[in-house]
Amino acid sequence: MAEEEQTEESEPQEKKSSNMLMIIIIVILILIIIIGAVVAFLLMDSDDEVPTNNTPQAQERSAETRKTKRSATGNSYLSERKLSDIGVLYPLDTFTVNLKSDSGRRYLKATMSLELDSAELSHELDSKAPVLRDRIIRILSSKTLEEISSKKGKQKVSEQIVDILNAMITDGEIQGIYFTEFVIQ
Repeated sequence: MAEEEQTEESEPQEKKSSNMLMIIIIVILILIIIIGAVVAFLLMDSDDEVPTNNTPQAQERSAETRKTKRSATGNSYLSERKLSDIGVLYPLDTFTVNLKSDSGRRYLKATMSLELDSAELSHELDSKAPVLRDRIIRILSSKTLEEISSKKGKQKVSEQIVDILNAMITDGEIQGIYFTEFVIQ
């Protein structure tokens, strides 16, 4: 009889401990899912910028900035603007650069056109063409295949080129870049 009492008492304790273990596992899984969702949200690249000033001029500049950033992505930018709204295009010669890699066997061949805010800027770009080409070659050759093979990678390269070139010019601003050829081999 003593043995029967021990088994009856141990069964409720086993049920309690297994229920407690199940609750702990469920709570841990929920926490992992929440943490994963927060990390994914933080890592996603957002195009929306919150204007710091609510004046109409600040909102207009913010909208122009978003349009400029989207210009590098291609199709989404064209769907928002008509082709007649695109500024003056300044074609650049083809760039052929080795991509950064361990084996050194990958290269990129890219042709692009710059969208200018005014036609006067093309004269400054003509005079600074060798320096501009050098900067673009340095940017492109510093990238790996993985960095430029995705849509986001191409967008980041475009934004980087626009930022560098805009820092070098004084007569206007480059609004965006359009790749007319982009071959990786």
